[in-house]
Amino acid sequence: MDYRGVRLKLRAWQADGRESMPSRRNATRTIWTVGALAALAFVFYQLFACDNSVRSGFVSSKESVLMDPNTNQLYTYGRESPFIFIGGMPRSGTTLIRAMLDAHPEVRCGEETRVVPRILQMHNHWMKSAKEKIRLEEAGLNDEVLNAAISAFILEVMVKHGEPAQRLCNKDPFTLKSGTYLMSLFPNAKFLFMIRDGRATVHSIISRKVTITGFNLNDYRQCMEKWNAAVETMYDQCRQLGSHRCLPVYYEQLVLHPKAQMKRILEFLEIPWNDSVLHHEEHINKPGGVSLSKVERSSDQVIKPINIEALTKWVGKFPKDVVDDMPKIAPMLSRLGYDPYSNPPKYGDPDTVVALNTNEISEHAAEWQLKVEQLISSKRNGSSSRR
Repeated sequence: MDYRGVRLKLRAWQADGRESMPSRRNATRTIWTVGALAALAFVFYQLFACDNSVRSGFVSSKESVLMDPNTNQLYTYGRESPFIFIGGMPRSGTTLIRAMLDAHPEVRCGEETRVVPRILQMHNHWMKSAKEKIRLEEAGLNDEVLNAAISAFILEVMVKHGEPAQRLCNKDPFTLKSGTYLMSLFPNAKFLFMIRDGRATVHSIISRKVTITGFNLNDYRQCMEKWNAAVETMYDQCRQLGSHRCLPVYYEQLVLHPKAQMKRILEFLEIPWNDSVLHHEEHINKPGGVSLSKVERSSDQVIKPINIEALTKWVGKFPKDVVDDMPKIAPMLSRLGYDPYSNPPKYGDPDTVVALNTNEISEHAAEWQLKVEQLISSKRNGSSSRR
């Protein structure tokens, strides 16, 4: 047998394979993209076209109808609904504000979906890549088709992952990076942009080991730089949306003066005042209340009443060289109104009720820790009520 001839043919075949590999990869990528979108289209066809009866689901490609099992009231949702989107960096108070809103009888936010920012990120990738955009258009997937599919996907997720309410909101922090695009899909939506001192946010991310793509949890400097870039993007998105659509909410002011801030927020959202938003901890995991996830990092904190124990935990935790270079590392601190040189900063004096809450939590720390453990245990056993 001519082994030498076989080896030569094999080498030639391998070389030819290497030369064609990029085109094969591009073809494979296109096939996967088109396949994924085709699958989405099929799913939504089944949802929209095959069942037009009024049920706990979609009745057309534009509307979704849900019935409240407690009151038998029907709620209709669509792209024109006044949805609420809560955005901001993780560890900046997004869970707290959604819990406070969830305590309101007319609002349902619920846990992070995680899939909404993923689909928005995919869309952003498609639009940034000229080649990918051409491939999609050649496959008949123009902006109109994509926008219809993506808005239907987001609508389905928002409506179905919790019980109905007059106002639905979504809390996936990074959605605000795509704020203007979301506004094009849901023109009557409003946005809350949660802002927190970047030093506190980064320290919380690192100390709680919150995994975020691109963040090196062993490097305070790098995390501050990443925080700066992400917040700048969201800040610019909020400005483009305009003050009538996007409201910046400072975490520090929310916990120092919850009543004044919540009145401001509810007025912006055009939701009537209800004292329940000041006592979210009384509605944790109760029907029609605040449903918490055992895997969200902030769940153990929002079971407590509004307090200021987390305001300055970051002080003294940053390396000296990072502290000295802070104005250069994170210029967004100054842009947002924080003093990059202050250690500790002066955020303001708390309302009397907040000061009392903070003292009570400190004096009964062991009892609160037990409540945290019971919460986690009950969620694991599936014994808690879901909204």
